[in-house]
Amino acid sequence: MPSTTTGTPPSADDVSLSHGLKQRHLSMIALGGVIGAGLFVGSGAGIAAAGPSIVVAYALSGALVMLVMRMLGEMSAAYPSSGSFSAHAERAIGPWAGFTAGWSFWVLLCTAVGLEGIGAAKIVSGWLPGTPEWAWVALFMVVFCGTNLAAVKNFGEFEFWFAALKVGAITLFLVLGVLAIAGVLPGTDSPGASHLTDFLPNGGEGLVIGLLASVFAYGGLETVTIAAAESENPVQGVASAVRTAMWRIALFYIGSMAVIVTLVPWDSQAVVEKGPYVAALDELGIPGAGQLMNVVVLVALLSAMNANIYGASRIAYSLVERGQGPKGLGRVSGGVPRTAVLASSVFGFLCVLLSYWRPDDVFAWLLNMIGAVILVVWIFIAVSQLRLRRRLEREAPEKLAVRMWAFPWLTWVALAGMAAVFVLMAREPDTRVQLYSTGGMILALAAVGYAWQKARARTED
Repeated sequence: MPSTTTGTPPSADDVSLSHGLKQRHLSMIALGGVIGAGLFVGSGAGIAAAGPSIVVAYALSGALVMLVMRMLGEMSAAYPSSGSFSAHAERAIGPWAGFTAGWSFWVLLCTAVGLEGIGAAKIVSGWLPGTPEWAWVALFMVVFCGTNLAAVKNFGEFEFWFAALKVGAITLFLVLGVLAIAGVLPGTDSPGASHLTDFLPNGGEGLVIGLLASVFAYGGLETVTIAAAESENPVQGVASAVRTAMWRIALFYIGSMAVIVTLVPWDSQAVVEKGPYVAALDELGIPGAGQLMNVVVLVALLSAMNANIYGASRIAYSLVERGQGPKGLGRVSGGVPRTAVLASSVFGFLCVLLSYWRPDDVFAWLLNMIGAVILVVWIFIAVSQLRLRRRLEREAPEKLAVRMWAFPWLTWVALAGMAAVFVLMAREPDTRVQLYSTGGMILALAAVGYAWQKARARTED
């Protein structure tokens, strides 16, 4: 195990994993990862707060995410690893940083699995009244736990088809929306710019709320760099996926927000109650739009469950391989870390049970605790890239298959952007609680990681 002073890269942590993911799987994982339930449903609250300026909010946060993905892509192409940013943080900063980034992200992913299961169950029980939501969550958990316990190519196939459906749905939405705005869709009149006149209806405060909502809607992009370690050609796979992720962010997020606020008044109750995409399709008078979008949202939730169980198990496996977790989680069978898959699924289902048993205290505390984890991970990514880039240029420039733009200036710009988001979170009462709760968890993990690092160093001396 490397110390913080030597800078020696840890040994490869994925030698026992299979390499069953193909390039088409990686491409679709990257594509599907940017199209989640946060976009289909969660964006409604952002639109209600920011009005048409939500387009600016998504553009700003999208630019930040593009920079983060480029940095992560540079490191993952140079050092493919199932630990992704956690392994990079250990390599660049020290074992305590890898420990902190990895286990905080594991808690985030496992909790998200539970939340997505609850959301999916609500949709299905709405179609089949009288059926218990917990039973549907249990079924989804069994299905996706089973999928991830089998060969990794099964996970890849599930995500491939899930992503294909999501991409098809949002592409069709964008085409219909653009035709309606242009006034060439039969049976509809173009709204022109009539819904865009009050661009900042709630002033700067509304834009801030919209910006914070948009930042957290982008979560999920990191999965492709975790999956790349199990692909046939990790370096080529991650490089291609990261490069193409840029225009996808612009098209799917920023483009769809522009279409929605042009078609539907920002203060329409339907935007929040039904979701912005359903509201826009209803505005076009398309029959069955609500149920169609519910199917798409269900697919987005199930896709996220599948991807998050996968991501959590690989992060846990990588941490154990680097001596930073219970050895039992590192057992690999058939090229799959099955104990880590089971542990991640059980933690996710425990979160579901807590939502029923203790919704007002324990579950609420857990949700607040993971509220800002993704920002902490992004900071670790940026700091790691600052250090590793210079090391790569000195020691192995041939590994720079993907390069961060305008290094180091844009890396510093990204860090400044992350700091700005933290400041904005501290100003808002709702997000301030999340900021402090996440900060407490991160400090606790960092303290444990640092103590472990010191103890490990003493045993090696």
